[in-house]
Amino acid sequence: MAKRSKGKMSKRSRLLGMTNNKLTVNQLVQSFKTGDKVVVDLKVRFTGMPHPRYRGRHGTIVGTRGKAYLVQIKDGRALKELVIPPVHLQEAIKEKAAVKARQPRVKKTKE
Repeated sequence: MAKRSKGKMSKRSRLLGMTNNKLTVNQLVQSFKTGDKVVVDLKVRFTGMPHPRYRGRHGTIVGTRGKAYLVQIKDGRALKELVIPPVHLQEAIKEKAAVKARQPRVKKTKE
């Protein structure tokens, strides 16, 4: 009997598989500047995908390597630098917009 594979994509076909995320041309050729905040968003159909454990992590662009970007991510206490192509990155939400979205709405009453 053959031994079952236990590679990095093992048991992840449902989580990362062919999702309904359609890419636009802008997402394929997006560019970032050094210091930009980004989120790791994996697209399985494209090469250069980082390990699935970094899915959804926030990081900072530190530099470039060819067409890919060096992204610094905090993993516990350690700072790690990952080389990630722009297809697998999204711009992080601005903090002010995120804070506004979390504030509860207050109903105005007539006095």
